[in-house]
Amino acid sequence: MECRIIKPMRIMVRPAYREEWDDAMALAWRVFMQFEAGDYTPEGVESFQDFITDSVLYRMFIMGEYQLFGAYDNGRMVGMISLRNETHISLLFVDAAYHRKGIGRKLIQYVSDYVRTEEGRDFITVNAAPYAVGFYHRIGFVDTDERQFNDGIWYTPMEMIVK
Repeated sequence: MECRIIKPMRIMVRPAYREEWDDAMALAWRVFMQFEAGDYTPEGVESFQDFITDSVLYRMFIMGEYQLFGAYDNGRMVGMISLRNETHISLLFVDAAYHRKGIGRKLIQYVSDYVRTEEGRDFITVNAAPYAVGFYHRIGFVDTDERQFNDGIWYTPMEMIVK
């Protein structure tokens, strides 16, 4: 009988460092292609890729105008969330091997605390991809409008009050 030691998962959420940008965007692209690209037109896939590879977005991150946070398992980024315009979740992705382990929820909680304490705001918004709508509903987001379509991308505008 084989004996395997399973290390406990210790997820730490923190602001991402400048040198972690490429890892975060690679994670977003990988997870997007696995779970979301099928819901998008080719134009939508291209729009998403253009967004995460935009040098202006990176410069905004460097200047502190676009926040990026990571979830780390023993130092390895396994989830990421970004925030624009103080209260809007721009990207949220968790590595497939870490789905349904509470990491997305931890990232949302971290951003909620950040928005409340650092930005002085009491809500966060998101344009939820079709794949993520159920997740956002389960953690307390409510639809603020009907499903929308723009640049080949379907999304549902949502909002959550942060406590």
